[in-house]
Amino acid sequence: MAAAAGVAAVQARFVASRERFHAYLRASGEHRDDGEAEEEEEEEEAGSEQSEPPAKRGRLSEHGLGAESQEGVGEGENVPAERKRARGQNKSRPCMKPNHYEKSRLCPSVTQGCADKCYFGPRCRFLHDISEYMATKPADLGHSCVLFETFGKCIYGITCRFAKAHLGDGYQNIINTDLTKQWEGKSLVRNNLSKDLQHQLRKKKFSFKKADEYLRSLAKPHKNGGKGGKALGCSAEHLEASNCTMPQEGLGDTPECLVLPEEGGDPKQAALQSPIPIEGEGECPIKTAGLVTDEDIVKLRPCEKKKLEIQGKLYLAPLTTCGNLPFRRICKRFGADITCGEMAVCTNLLQGQSSEWALLKRHHTEDVFGVQLEGAFPDTMTKCAELLNQTIDVDFVDINVGCPIDLVYKKGGGCALMTRTNKFEQIVRGMNLVLDVPLTVKIRTGVQEKINVAHKIIPKLREWGASMVTLHGRSREQRYTRVADWDYIAECAKIASPMPLFGNGDILSFEDANQAMQMGVSGIMIARGALIKPWLFTEIKEQRHWDISSSERFDILKDFTNYGLEHWGSDTQGVEKTRKFLLEWLSFLCRYIPVGLLEHLPQKINERPPYYIGRDYLETLMASQNVDDWIKISELLLGPVPTNFTFLPKHKANSYR
Repeated sequence: MAAAAGVAAVQARFVASRERFHAYLRASGEHRDDGEAEEEEEEEEAGSEQSEPPAKRGRLSEHGLGAESQEGVGEGENVPAERKRARGQNKSRPCMKPNHYEKSRLCPSVTQGCADKCYFGPRCRFLHDISEYMATKPADLGHSCVLFETFGKCIYGITCRFAKAHLGDGYQNIINTDLTKQWEGKSLVRNNLSKDLQHQLRKKKFSFKKADEYLRSLAKPHKNGGKGGKALGCSAEHLEASNCTMPQEGLGDTPECLVLPEEGGDPKQAALQSPIPIEGEGECPIKTAGLVTDEDIVKLRPCEKKKLEIQGKLYLAPLTTCGNLPFRRICKRFGADITCGEMAVCTNLLQGQSSEWALLKRHHTEDVFGVQLEGAFPDTMTKCAELLNQTIDVDFVDINVGCPIDLVYKKGGGCALMTRTNKFEQIVRGMNLVLDVPLTVKIRTGVQEKINVAHKIIPKLREWGASMVTLHGRSREQRYTRVADWDYIAECAKIASPMPLFGNGDILSFEDANQAMQMGVSGIMIARGALIKPWLFTEIKEQRHWDISSSERFDILKDFTNYGLEHWGSDTQGVEKTRKFLLEWLSFLCRYIPVGLLEHLPQKINERPPYYIGRDYLETLMASQNVDDWIKISELLLGPVPTNFTFLPKHKANSYR
């Protein structure tokens, strides 16, 4: 039986109807957990009464073969309003805050063993009585704590949801001294936001000397009588030349950053924090520590900047929400060569927002790592680049000129920069001027569906100083309704030479990757393909299809939850944050079809999986696009969800309840 257009071809013996699919999961679930059988059946019956959203309308080729032609979705054809609701993002999603699932929280001072020095003083709203807290604390989720087993100490102590593994008499936190000594002095996660730097940013006391000098040059009238604009090229080049021997100033207070010490100081010292100007006295003395190198004294010229050795590498795309640090660790393990943090908004970074700075964190296993910035104006983007250049450890900085969402586009950022050439040029030249690491840019083919402009912008980017360009083979208007235009990417790769150009779009197998590399690109960036199957990097490097078992896939989810508990914490708040990001990822993982079930290889990224019954219960459960089944998988890993728990995926896709 031939599959409908836009639907992946699964062997007939595995294909099932929607009713049979859910009946199988109900029956198998009851068999696996007799104690909760009756309750689960009621929940599944209630869920099955809700209508499944109609299929996402997708033009998979120039011939207009749409995903709506799938059999069994005729009901939705006459309800265009419902189809519209089933696409795009879920806005105004319910947000589960800590007080929703943990009414009585223990004071952090008690957890850290210094209850007599409460940070909040008499105004503290947290519990200080351990017995009272233990009486209301939810039951432990397991007998093994990943933090205690890995590092020899769990910093969450009593509040850990696996506390039985490391609590002694009188609720004392046990410490494995032999294990803790192995980790002494080792920094596992870099690019943290220090309190001192946050204070400087909030009080606007951080020094942006180079950025300010560049921005002043934009305001000066040029020979053509204009201000800034296209005439800024000479000014930028002049500033680059004048900075060749200029010592670094205004460094943020992170131990990874070194600058020239103050005159007359110990030549073996380097700054740990940025100078804060004191009114009427100029800049304050710079605290110094560590060795001074030639790099601290002599400013690198643009031609001497460190080059990215990335030819033929596999690049994990910066993925909003799902591209978090635990997920990147999974992809690194499977062979990703280059990783990049999630898109960070430059204005939020300049304000010292902790949540935005968390997107810049780098795990020690990420050997080639960059951060991606989003902004619309040269002042904020240039200042942010200088700030990051002085305070964090990265191998490159990427500008997001591909974000299609309205919130960013309407403010002039993301894709909108492709239509604002003057501002775009000012941003690229300014950031390149203040950065000591390569500057890269990620763009789309254009904004409008049938008007490609990337080929006009790429030569300009090379002239402005970009070290690399990544091109997503779709326009803003297309989103994911057409296949990526790799022929156009190939044209742009020729135009970009000798500047490296990476291609991005629709890669889900090693055949897709091989075909992409034949287009003349320097390398490939993988986004949705990594979310659907993170072992794709292994498949590409080993040139094979991996028929991965459900138990192996479940072990990957176990590793993700362990990495999540390590990153976000093993207390209730950390567990629920890990669960949230796990559920977001499961909304993509369910689109994977096991190799052994396919009628022919490979699976294409824009082909939707039909309902099918896998080779075992777990494989079938992982194929479900029902939100309640994703929650069930999370409960297998992180225990029962809190009372009144709700989850709605960021992307509507084909999920339903």
